[in-house]
Amino acid sequence: MKQHWRSLVLGCLLVSLLASSATSYAQETTPKNLILTENLKQGSRDWQLTRVRVDASRYRSPWIEGYCSKQSVRAGESIDIKVSTDPQRQFRLEIFRTGYYAGTGARLMTTIGPIQGKAQPTPDLGPKNLNECQWETSHTLRIPEDWISGVYLGRLTTIPQTPQEPYWQSYVIFVVTDDRPCDILFQCSDNTWQAYNQWPSKYSVYTHPKGNQGPWADVSFDRPYGREAQFDSVVNDPLTQGSGEYLPLEFPLAYWLEEQGYDVSYCCNSDMLSPERGLKARSFISVGHDEYWDIRQYRSVETMRDGGVSLLFLSGNSVCWVSPFRNSFDGRPNRILFRGGPYGANRPITEARAKDHGPFPERGPDEGYLMGARNVEPVNGGGDWICTMPEHWIFEGTGMKQGESIPGLIGWEYHGDPADIPGLKVVGSGTAWVGGQTPQVWTATLYDGPKGNVVFNASSIFWAQGLSDPPGHTLPWSHWSRPHGPDPRVQRITKNVLDRALKKR
Repeated sequence: MKQHWRSLVLGCLLVSLLASSATSYAQETTPKNLILTENLKQGSRDWQLTRVRVDASRYRSPWIEGYCSKQSVRAGESIDIKVSTDPQRQFRLEIFRTGYYAGTGARLMTTIGPIQGKAQPTPDLGPKNLNECQWETSHTLRIPEDWISGVYLGRLTTIPQTPQEPYWQSYVIFVVTDDRPCDILFQCSDNTWQAYNQWPSKYSVYTHPKGNQGPWADVSFDRPYGREAQFDSVVNDPLTQGSGEYLPLEFPLAYWLEEQGYDVSYCCNSDMLSPERGLKARSFISVGHDEYWDIRQYRSVETMRDGGVSLLFLSGNSVCWVSPFRNSFDGRPNRILFRGGPYGANRPITEARAKDHGPFPERGPDEGYLMGARNVEPVNGGGDWICTMPEHWIFEGTGMKQGESIPGLIGWEYHGDPADIPGLKVVGSGTAWVGGQTPQVWTATLYDGPKGNVVFNASSIFWAQGLSDPPGHTLPWSHWSRPHGPDPRVQRITKNVLDRALKKR
């Protein structure tokens, strides 16, 4: 009997130890955030565009093109996808979430179709050359509760009527956002995508007959993303058709963050008109070409910084123009914007812009006191990113020396003229060659926020090019200069800043 009880007790202890060991092992191996869990799922090797066709204007693809009724949407909500096919064809809609996914770059979330398409009308020009489509909805997509935040691409593919007929493709793009606490809030620069969007033919904020820098033109999110004017000289890649500037300028950062397992959530410019979402993040990232900000967005990010959120401007030409929003024809908020005026308070560059291109209805504050370094004139060029403070913690583990350069990482726009913020450090500085030969000074800066947070300004649209080169991405170039792609020094600098932002240093 004693032997029986001894065996029973020993058996229970062994089961308990095994259970404890299994629990401990599970705790060690279970992903710690939604991004790690999501990226363990099967990615897709077929999510890119294969066959793309643009018309004679080079800005649209009437064979198949579309847009979404909102810039961003939450799980449980619905978004309308509006598609035109000319000639009329059935089409297939595949929704992909972009991310790392073991190097594939995206995961297929759902396939819808066949859907009957039809030719939808090119809108008549409204006031201020506004092109605002009022297309019928082709499909209403309800976002499942288990779709996590991310940048989502809808691949549109026509279905041929005969074996001899080719198929054509383009994208629609939207962001699934959320309100959960997160380590990193990644803001897409979709205001700038839309400002440069010329759909259907040379209609952007830059193409009004009165001038390319004034407040003359309105642009609407209710239209497809076509080829953009700057892409003729920066990213000449029609395989981005319908996705704005995301794939060439922003996806390398999203891919790298998810590869590294950072706890990241995503939003659009229009999601930042009040600070509540951002205050739930520990850090906020501006990426790529983040030129157009509503003043409410500026005040939100300012409040976030003062509340202890770290800010990373991994971008160039950011916070340059005030872009007030207004509602669409049917009352949906934040669907039309225009160039309302320059940021920069009363600086000479701002006064000159107001004099040369105004009158403007708005004037923004001095962006340097938010970002650390300001927009300068001229702002277009290319060059090398050069280390000026190798002893600073931002360069720890990079091995960089004074004056060492990262080739081609500056471009095609940047920041300079550091603000007189106490303790601000110029960690990088050098020459951007305007037009390939006229010198301009750029500066990368870092300063401490009021609550142990940091504000880093990398001073280049091209910064993300040094982090990764994912599928579906093409390296940009500008002004006879080009970045070289992933660089361990850029990766380590970014990690060092994020470690400090996330209080790991």
